[in-house]
Amino acid sequence: MEDNVEIRPFRIEIPQADVDELRERVARTRWPYEPPEQGWGRGIPSAYLRGLADRWLTVFDWRAQEARLNEMPQFVTGIDGQRVHFAHVRSPEPGALPLLITHGYPGSFAEFRDIAGPLSDPRSHGGDPADAFHVVAPSIPGFAFSTPVREAGWDVARTSRAFAELMRRLGYDRYGAQGGDVGSAVSGTLGAIDAGHVVGIHLNSDLLGAAWLAGDPVPVDMGTLTEEERGRLDALKAVTAEGKGYLQIQTTRPQAVAFALTDSPVGQLAWIAEKFKEWTDPAAELPEDAVDVDLLLAIVSLYWFTRSGASAAHFLYETAHTRDWGSPAVVPQGWAMFGGRDEIIRKLYDPKHELAHWTEYDRGGHFAAMEAPDLLVEDVRTFFRPLR
Repeated sequence: MEDNVEIRPFRIEIPQADVDELRERVARTRWPYEPPEQGWGRGIPSAYLRGLADRWLTVFDWRAQEARLNEMPQFVTGIDGQRVHFAHVRSPEPGALPLLITHGYPGSFAEFRDIAGPLSDPRSHGGDPADAFHVVAPSIPGFAFSTPVREAGWDVARTSRAFAELMRRLGYDRYGAQGGDVGSAVSGTLGAIDAGHVVGIHLNSDLLGAAWLAGDPVPVDMGTLTEEERGRLDALKAVTAEGKGYLQIQTTRPQAVAFALTDSPVGQLAWIAEKFKEWTDPAAELPEDAVDVDLLLAIVSLYWFTRSGASAAHFLYETAHTRDWGSPAVVPQGWAMFGGRDEIIRKLYDPKHELAHWTEYDRGGHFAAMEAPDLLVEDVRTFFRPLR
């Protein structure tokens, strides 16, 4: 249990012995036999993963990445018995609006490294100081330095309540919430349980992610869709069904994969890098065509050093088995869709065009803060401008 409720400064300082052990383990990887067919259809190809692992071993500089992440002031505190880690980038602008921004899976607070500056200090990044935010980017319990998790029950709802308490401790009486993937669920829940303090929620997704969230049955009367739209929806759902293997494992038997993720760095790398291939901009042939490959490796390194591959999987299990979903958000909502335009998605989520804000972008993907930081920053500014 984490009983210390004080907010304490935190710096990432991975022991050199852990860095050396990572390199040794990568160098000693026991590679599987090649499958009879290469390509991404069966998962991440061995040839590609070997190249990525070689970069992790010979080119990647953890200390440089660690230093860049430490440019964001970081803290830890105990909430509901759990250690909660967060970056807190205060704006120099006196009228800045606090913004709680939450990552998803398989992500990290590190995703926000390149948007924390423009959001918190727009004046220094060619923007309007009136759009400034105090940025709070926590690690979900079970991820990165919000570990270890010593009791069951840490799901989206409990996490949202913990984050509401975090904002209270920081003295933020009015704040916005933003997130994608799991972060969108956290933000949406905050828009219900802390509606007296949350001024609005801004969510980002990609076409496939939005189709996943639609579920089955879909949240719209199928009779209102044209034959072409029903066909498009069926095609999206077919693609998402092909990519849900990881989720089915982690939401049913997370401990079965926990040992491999904790004992094999290349196993952890493969588990995450494959999703960066599947979920990034459709125009990107490989993950490094969509995101900074060293930032991707830094995120995988965080999972490795903190042993959070297992606890992140258990977070998904807890969320899949919870009954604590609360009620829908009652505050203004904004959506930003990346990686293409498709009217069927808006028909699923905003059929009557009642949301306060809806934007679709031709580029970017699931990891918008890494893939299209300029678009995400401007969209967040635009949504919150009238809510300040």
